[in-house]
Amino acid sequence: MGFWSLFEVASMPILQVLLISILGAFLATDYLNLLPADARKSLNKIVFMVFTPSLVFASLSKTVTLQDIISWWFMPVNIALTFLFGGILGWLVVKILRPKPHLEGLIIATCSSGNLGNLLLIIVPAICNEDGTPFGERNICSSVGLSYASFSMAIGGFFIWTYTYQLIRTSSMKFKALEATEEVSKAPNNDFDSDGQTRLLKEEDPEQVALTVSSIKSVDDTENEVTQIVAQESASRLEKRNVSFWNKLTGVLQQIQEELLAPPTLAAILGLIFGAISWLRNLMVGDDAPLRVIQDSIQLLGDGTIPCITLILGGNLTQGLRSSKVKLSIIIGVVFVRYVLLPLIGIWVVKAAAHLGFLPSDPLYHFVLLVQFTLPPAMNIGTMTQQFDVGQEECSVLFLWTYVVAAVALTVWSTVYMWILS
Repeated sequence: MGFWSLFEVASMPILQVLLISILGAFLATDYLNLLPADARKSLNKIVFMVFTPSLVFASLSKTVTLQDIISWWFMPVNIALTFLFGGILGWLVVKILRPKPHLEGLIIATCSSGNLGNLLLIIVPAICNEDGTPFGERNICSSVGLSYASFSMAIGGFFIWTYTYQLIRTSSMKFKALEATEEVSKAPNNDFDSDGQTRLLKEEDPEQVALTVSSIKSVDDTENEVTQIVAQESASRLEKRNVSFWNKLTGVLQQIQEELLAPPTLAAILGLIFGAISWLRNLMVGDDAPLRVIQDSIQLLGDGTIPCITLILGGNLTQGLRSSKVKLSIIIGVVFVRYVLLPLIGIWVVKAAAHLGFLPSDPLYHFVLLVQFTLPPAMNIGTMTQQFDVGQEECSVLFLWTYVVAAVALTVWSTVYMWILS
């Protein structure tokens, strides 16, 4: 196939996402007001707790087997490399551009965490269904591509709900600390409005002089109290430093446990278990499966994930249009990392892995690995910013421009990848 024919094939899935996003943006406008901020936040929670876990479990338990997990061993490595290189490049963007402290985690997250599930579930089967794809027969390509996309979603969900989740939570802690500091600095304190000696010289009423003297004493008392508080805080910090290593390790393990028990991650683990163990798989999948109705019900819930998330994305993008809290240099930095540096690194990584014999011969598998380096930021980042109430407007701005550019960048790179593999 020619380059422009491949370009047409690659552009169709992106146009689908854009059309649904535009609909979500229209529903969120003041004209209709069907997806206001509160509604998007509530729908986000439903997607996080119900829809996404259902989609992940249904896809994995149905399409991924133990043999697939073994033969696709390089995919988790490839996804880990996308997070590694993206995180390093995001850290460099933060160090060079020096954004506000509570935005550092968000910027690193948008550079490192790609949309490894939802977009792949749309793009890969859609490309397989187009005429003239270089990946073989349509039905086989679509089925195998769905398996690749589902496995990618599971592994990506693990990294997103551990590494990225921690980045956004850290940003939330920094944001709350900054807010607390600003509230303390803005608190009125009439005792320090003017110099006590000046007021003593100017006051003529003895009662006023007495009040002034008492206020100066109150200032001294306050300073003493502050000194005592600082001393107590210093002592408490020393006590914290003396906490045993095992207590710190226990705290870290408990935190990892909480993050692993996030519904999407837990659903991915269960989906891999049901897919890998044949007798569990037979209970859920197949015409004669005794629990097929449960599998079909979960699949029905999972089918609502992609349209809901895409509508939320469009609604959140309208918030980005109304906000200008992100510097242009930061937007350019994130876009440059995601759509220039990471795809070039991805070509080098996949070519090297294929040369060393780490990859199966299926060109569709190679294509999915390459696309994983080219995706826009994970939509779950928006869910996390709303969950922790930090950087929502900034996230909307970054999402707006990264997804607008993705319409061109992802189409161009997908065409390049298919041209390389064909």
